[in-house]
Amino acid sequence: MGIRQWMILLTMCTVACNSQEKKIQVLSHAAQDASCPYLTTTADGKTVISWVEASAGADTGTLYYAVSDDKGKTFSTPQQVPTANGILPHAENMPKMVFKPDGEIIAIYGVEQNDPRNKYAGRVFYTRSLNGGKNWLPAQALVTDTGSYDQRYFDIALLPDGEAAAIWLDNRKDVDAEGSSLYFAVTAGHDGFKQEKSLAETVCQCCRTDLYTDGDGGIHIAFRDIINDSIRDMVHMVSTDRGASFSTMNRISADNWVVRGCPHTGPAMVKNKDGMHFTWFTMGGGEGVYYCQSADNGQTYTHKQKVSSVPLAKHPQITALADNKIMLVWDEPVKVKNAFNSRVGFQLRDGAGKVLDTGLLTPDSVYASYPVIKGLDGNTVLVAYTQREGELQRVCCMRMSE
Repeated sequence: MGIRQWMILLTMCTVACNSQEKKIQVLSHAAQDASCPYLTTTADGKTVISWVEASAGADTGTLYYAVSDDKGKTFSTPQQVPTANGILPHAENMPKMVFKPDGEIIAIYGVEQNDPRNKYAGRVFYTRSLNGGKNWLPAQALVTDTGSYDQRYFDIALLPDGEAAAIWLDNRKDVDAEGSSLYFAVTAGHDGFKQEKSLAETVCQCCRTDLYTDGDGGIHIAFRDIINDSIRDMVHMVSTDRGASFSTMNRISADNWVVRGCPHTGPAMVKNKDGMHFTWFTMGGGEGVYYCQSADNGQTYTHKQKVSSVPLAKHPQITALADNKIMLVWDEPVKVKNAFNSRVGFQLRDGAGKVLDTGLLTPDSVYASYPVIKGLDGNTVLVAYTQREGELQRVCCMRMSE
C-alpha cells in the first residue's frame, strides 16, 4: 500500500493561519526560534522528539524535548534540558539524546569554539540525567585532550549491552592532509564516555556522520571520506565485537565526486531482514539523493538508484518499519514565483528496496527542510522537520499510518 493511501495526521506543525489551525499542536514556544528536530525512543519504547530553541535573533539556544506514549499522536509538555545551553543550531550537527536502560539520559550537543586555528571550529559537550530527566548533571566536554580544538558532526547510539556509543569528527590526526579524523567512544556505566580512539583520518570535515546499531549487535558507521585528496564519497564500516575492531571502510558507491568544498549533507542507513539500506547526496555521476543496499553486511553494495527527480534534493534520512518496508525522506528546493521554498519529499520501498511510492509531504507554499524520520510500528512513521515562518522557524512533526 502506497503512502498516498495512508492517512496523514499532523500532530504538531506551524503553518500560516487557516481553517485547520485548531488541529495543530505547537510544541515550541511561539516567540522562539526552533530548529534541529531529532527523533529517538525511551528505554520503554516511548517516542521522543528533541529540538533547539533560541530567542529571536540569538545565535545560540537550549535543548528541549517532549515525550509521546501514544506513538506520536500527542506529546507531553516540552521539557527543558537546563544544562544543555549555548548550543549553536546546525541541522547537520543537531543535538541528540539517548535513553539508557538503567535510567540514564544523555543529551549531546555542539557549541562554537572561537578558535583562531579554525574559524569554523566547534566543541561537543554532553549532559546526563540519572533520574529520568528530573535533574541534570553539569555539562562536560566529550574530549578533554588539549590537542583537540575542533569536534563536530557527532552521532550517538545505544548498544545492545545498554551502554551508549558516540562518534565525532576531530582535528587530531597524524597525517598532513585535508580533513578530520573520525573518533569513537563508549560509556562506562554512569562515568560518561571513555576510551576514545581514532578510526579513520582525512574524513570530510563538514558532513553529518551516522552511527547505527542493528538488531544483531553490529555497530555501523557511515561518513563522507576524502579519497585521493579530492574525491568525497560515502564509506561504511562495521564492528561485530562491540567496537573493539571495525572492518575496512568500503565505499557504498564509487561516485568519484571531486569537490574541494563542504557539501554539508551526510549519509543515513538502516537495516531490515533483507540487509543494510543507505541513502546519501552526491554530485558525482549524477546530482541529488541516491539509494543502495548491501545484503552481506557491507562487503558489497548494489548500484546506486536515483531517489528524487530534483537535482538539488539533499539531507536524506531513512527508517525501517516493523513490516520490513523502508521509507526515505529528504528536502528539495521548489521555485515559487520569483523565490525558492523548500519542501519535504518521501519514498516508500519494500523490504528488498523496490520502490512502492514517491511523493511530497509538504506543500510548495511553505519552507520545510531537514526532515528526520522514525518507524513506530508496522504501518506508522513519524517525520519531523523545520518549517520557516517569517523570521522564525518552528519544528513540525507528521504522523502517518495506514
